[in-house]
Amino acid sequence: MKKNSVITGVMVSIGLVVAAISCNNKTEDADPIDVDSAIVWTVTDAFPALTFGSPVGLTSAGDGSNRLFLVEQRGLVKVFNNTANVSQVTTFLDITGRVSSGGETGLLGIAFHPNFSTNGQLFVNYTRQQNGQLQTVISRFQSDKTVANATSEEILLTFNQPYSNHNGGALLFGKDGFLYIATGDGGSGGDPQNNAQNLGVLLGKILRIDVNSKENGLNYAIPADNPFKTTANARPEIYAYGLRNPWRVTADRETDRFWIADVGQNTREEIDILERGGNYGWRITEGDECYNPGSNCNRTGLMEPVFDYGTTEGKSITGGYVYRGAKLPSLKGQYIYGDYVSGNIWALQYNETSKQASNKLLTQLTGSLSSFGQDEAGELYLLNYQTGKIQQLTGR
Repeated sequence: MKKNSVITGVMVSIGLVVAAISCNNKTEDADPIDVDSAIVWTVTDAFPALTFGSPVGLTSAGDGSNRLFLVEQRGLVKVFNNTANVSQVTTFLDITGRVSSGGETGLLGIAFHPNFSTNGQLFVNYTRQQNGQLQTVISRFQSDKTVANATSEEILLTFNQPYSNHNGGALLFGKDGFLYIATGDGGSGGDPQNNAQNLGVLLGKILRIDVNSKENGLNYAIPADNPFKTTANARPEIYAYGLRNPWRVTADRETDRFWIADVGQNTREEIDILERGGNYGWRITEGDECYNPGSNCNRTGLMEPVFDYGTTEGKSITGGYVYRGAKLPSLKGQYIYGDYVSGNIWALQYNETSKQASNKLLTQLTGSLSSFGQDEAGELYLLNYQTGKIQQLTGR
């Protein structure tokens, strides 16, 4: 679900060699990061009795129940109580029979409606085979809050995937009530069809739709302020573009600022902050470097990454969250993210006034860091794709 081929189980041996990493010029003159250097960070199992198959997502329903919902790539959503000694897990949704799974395909994202506690609606992002064609599907399901009705599927949006990799997968609601959808560039290598820069296709984008309304024969509506709603030959669902394979996209629960982790091609992994109508550069640029052409590329109008790093630190970024919990006070307000291949976990501080970032390596996960999760209280979790465990950061 990362680079141009499956990298499950592949690890790069990278020592914890630095306390602060300056991977690009955005760290120059950056404010010192506010993470206590005396703390030794480790990764421990959050729920020792639980093990899952190919976990790729973890979230809460925001309904006050304090439950956690775990996404298994094959097409299952499991639910359990958020207590350390929990041993009972039940199936909340099973769509394994309609999901095409393996490599970078599968059930890749879930989002609960902001009014889930009253309407029981949830939304999923998955891949399927339709008449021999791989497609991404964005669907709504109905639930009684305890279990989802697999027969209630209402497909909102589908689009073809020309290759099996780079499917994005993130779904999330903003405080504006709209559903945001992250899509990859369609796969292969180097975006051969230039999808990410093409406003006429949905690939390589952040989409934004209104799931509370329907218009023009669609099962959703286009928000009035979507930036390309009236642009000729552009898909009106597009909110931002120029992305390769955003894995993951999350919103700061305090500021509603959206953070994008975009997996690189060969040399740079990047972090972006979502801006309406923003062009994040791919395939013109890869992180802070030119990609196509390889030098002297035209950067006019492109959004610069907040931060990027090279292959000595990792080879496939896994986006995390701005930490807003209470258990790890020294990380408050920092963007916590990692790398699927190296297992490195960092805290990043970004000064929006100076546009400077500073980054600190916290620790290293043994296994494969497929995703992060966040509970209702804002506490952070890590998903280990290799071991099937839900883990957490512990400082001492």
